[in-house]
Amino acid sequence: MHPAVRTRTAAPRPAATAAPQPRARRVRSLIDAEAIRVLHRAARVLMDDLADLTDRLMAVVQDQEPAYRAAVESDPAGVWQEMHRSLRHSVASLLDPRGARDGARRCSWRIGATRAEQGLPLDAVLHAFRLGGSLVWQGLVEETSRRAPEDVRLLVHVATDVWNFVDEHCTIVTDAYRQVERQLTWRRENQVRLLAAALLDGTSRIADLPETARALEMPEHGRYVVVAVADGGLGGARGAAVVRGAARVHWHAGVDVDYGIVLLGEGEGEGVGEGDGHGNGSGDGDGHGVNGRDAGQAHARVNTHGTGTRTGTGTRTSGTGPRDARAARNLPEPTGDPGTRIGVSGPVDGLAAVGEARRLADTALRMCPADGGTIRLAEHLPAALVVSSPELGATLADRVLGPLERVDPADREILLATLATWLSCDGSAQRAGERLYCHRNTVLNRLRRFEQLTGRSLARPSDLVEISLALTARRLLHD
Repeated sequence: MHPAVRTRTAAPRPAATAAPQPRARRVRSLIDAEAIRVLHRAARVLMDDLADLTDRLMAVVQDQEPAYRAAVESDPAGVWQEMHRSLRHSVASLLDPRGARDGARRCSWRIGATRAEQGLPLDAVLHAFRLGGSLVWQGLVEETSRRAPEDVRLLVHVATDVWNFVDEHCTIVTDAYRQVERQLTWRRENQVRLLAAALLDGTSRIADLPETARALEMPEHGRYVVVAVADGGLGGARGAAVVRGAARVHWHAGVDVDYGIVLLGEGEGEGVGEGDGHGNGSGDGDGHGVNGRDAGQAHARVNTHGTGTRTGTGTRTSGTGPRDARAARNLPEPTGDPGTRIGVSGPVDGLAAVGEARRLADTALRMCPADGGTIRLAEHLPAALVVSSPELGATLADRVLGPLERVDPADREILLATLATWLSCDGSAQRAGERLYCHRNTVLNRLRRFEQLTGRSLARPSDLVEISLALTARRLLHD
């Protein structure tokens, strides 16, 4: 608290030739001294009746500050003691400004820090402080009016000092509150980061999942996908992806890759892992001369057969049946700046499975082109198998496509490009020829030559699977 009466410097002695000055200084000092006497007399009465003053403040705060009501109801004794200490320091500062100053400041700092930890709004704390200041001033005026009404006018001379004290301590409370608030925010953000990191790493304990769910504000048993976002080097857009259509996304910033834990909305990801095991594709029948109609049908079965399974415990694993294709289209759509590489996992059940989803998102990210793009794992499962085990993929590519190394490089690339186009056209030589700007018979002749060089048959399902995977391995591992 500032001194009740400010220190004033003595006026310079007037020069001998100056006109006589009125002696207002002496009159003012007498008035200040008398005002301090009146102030101290009333303050001593307030100090003797501090318990009643505290009761009055409790009632006023409960009536005028709704945010304090819950605090009073939960801990009335604690709030009463806090107000009592604050009032005691305030009144003591009126009696001994210098001696009580440090204790009053420490008390106000503690109140600001404690209320910040409890989450009470700062405006409510400051309002309570100002109500306390008003009550003290009202008590000084009431006591002086009761004892010596003619002295009330003298309190005007110390009113500024009383309210300066209130303002100073409101500033102390604000500083303490904001400092603690920053510390709590940092701790909270750090805790959320640690919990999210453990979730994505797959090291989160089952017992920690409820706390993690509360920290991330996500349900423990929701349906999730993980989005991995990396900088493609063109726009510096790492972490800038926005997932449209998600119920909620929590972003976790990493060193090279940012991860989004995406809570799916109702109906999103429905049917994932429920492949029905029945292929319904068919070839176009134009493969005669190499494989016949059966080759087209065999290839269609390979690409549309549902492979979703159920384990003995009833846990579903991801499938690639028709329902999964529909589910993939219903998943939230990640978008980023040009050059951003984005990998999207398949849907998983519950926060406990987010670690596995992150690994799947990393696998999808490794399949992204260097110049950017989005890869959904559910749409590239064969390629994911190759990327997940590059050593086996390289071995398969060498075993299946190795015989082509004896062919001239230009001819080899033509054969492989024709084979890849034919596979992408569902075994249709006609459509493959249109894409390659050549006759369908040219396509069939190239496919026949491939069979002769490799000893593989495009009409044999097992060979067709190996050839498709070998081509994928060659493309991904070569890139």
